[in-house]
Amino acid sequence: MLHVPVLLEESLDFLLNDLSGTYLDLTFGRGSHSQEILKRLSPSGQLFSVDRDLEAISYAKENIADDRFNIFHANYSQVDSLFPEQKFNGILLDLGTCSTHLDDHSRGFSFQGDGPLDMRMDTSQGFSAADFLNTSTEKEISDILFKYGEEKSSRKIAKAIVEFRTNKSLESTSDLVKAVESVLKRTGRTHPATKTFQGIRIHVNNELEHLELALAKLSNLLNEKGIIVVISFHSLEDRIVKNFFKPEVQYFPKDIPVNNVIKENFECIKKKIKPSAEEITRNPRSRSAVMRVFSKL
Repeated sequence: MLHVPVLLEESLDFLLNDLSGTYLDLTFGRGSHSQEILKRLSPSGQLFSVDRDLEAISYAKENIADDRFNIFHANYSQVDSLFPEQKFNGILLDLGTCSTHLDDHSRGFSFQGDGPLDMRMDTSQGFSAADFLNTSTEKEISDILFKYGEEKSSRKIAKAIVEFRTNKSLESTSDLVKAVESVLKRTGRTHPATKTFQGIRIHVNNELEHLELALAKLSNLLNEKGIIVVISFHSLEDRIVKNFFKPEVQYFPKDIPVNNVIKENFECIKKKIKPSAEEITRNPRSRSAVMRVFSKL
C-alpha cells in the first residue's frame, strides 16, 4: 500500500508562503509532501528533507531526481547540526507513522500481520521492541504502556507479557498480540493491542523526547515570518506541540510598572485543523490527525 499524505493541501497552503523560498521537510517518509512541494516551487526554490529511516533515504534517491532537492539521513532532533547556517521560509513535521511501515510486516510496527518484533524507525541503531520486552521488568513495561500508550490495563498486559516470556521469548508481533489478547478482549472497532503497540513504538524510537528537542531548535532555523506546520496523530504529540508554542510569561519586580510581559517567539496561525469527513472516508488512518500552524515573529 502506498503512503497517503494527510492534510496535504491544507498543510502546503500554509507552508508555502514564497514559491521561490527554501523549505525543510523533517519527516520525508515516502516523500508525499516533499514531492508535492517540489511541484509547486519555482525553479529557484529549494527543498531539504530529513528522515531517520534508511528505506526512506533509498526511496528518495531512487525516485526524486531534482537539483532543487537534498535529503539527509538523521533524526530531526539533530536539525541544528545538519543546517548550522541555513535559514528556511517554512518547516514541516508530519509526525505520523508511514503507511509503508505499517503495511510492511517485516518492520514489526503493526498488530495486523505477523513479523519480527522490531519497531525501530532507524534499524541501524538502538534496541528493538523484542529487546525491550524480553529484558525489562514487569514494572518497566507497565510504566511504558501507561505513559506512552495511555493504556489503562497496562499492569495486566505487562504481567501477561512477563508470563508469556517464561515459556518463550517474544520474537514476533503475533507473540505480543497473543500476550495482550490473553488479558484484554476486543470491544468495538479498536484492536486490544493498539495502545500497547503505540506505547512500545514511542519508547523504542524515543519519539517524544526527539520531538521536544527538535521544536526547541526550529526558531533559529526560520526566517522572520517563517512558517512551522506540525501534524500530530495522538494526544501526547499534540500536547507537546501545543505547550511548546504557548506564549512565555516573564515576571518582573513589582516596582516596575508592568508586572508581567508576554514574551512570544511565535504566533499561532491555525490550531486544531482536522481532516474533512471526505478525507477520513478516503483514508481512515487520517482520522486522528491534528494540524497546528505557527509563524515566527
